[in-house]
Amino acid sequence: MEIKTKNEGTKLTISVSGRVDTVTAPEFEAGLKFGDATCVVIDLENVPYMSSAGLRLLLTAHKTMLASGGELQIANVQPSVKEVLDITGFSDILNLV
Repeated sequence: MEIKTKNEGTKLTISVSGRVDTVTAPEFEAGLKFGDATCVVIDLENVPYMSSAGLRLLLTAHKTMLASGGELQIANVQPSVKEVLDITGFSDILNLV
């Protein structure tokens, strides 16, 4: 897994590449540092698979941003990951763009 971040003022984009599963979830979690960002975009364009461990981290990130008055966006979700988000109901909770 690879995680890249890009700061643009108060907007932070976190681009993830590779599978997000039980093995890689700790690395993904370590990359979810938002600092002073009021808008965080997690770009999943290069994530072909996400397990429940990854879903938990997305929900935690969502709650963290809501608590701070910010916004979390999930971008470029691949069909296989989108299916998991739909089945679990996360598509209704998270802001998919």
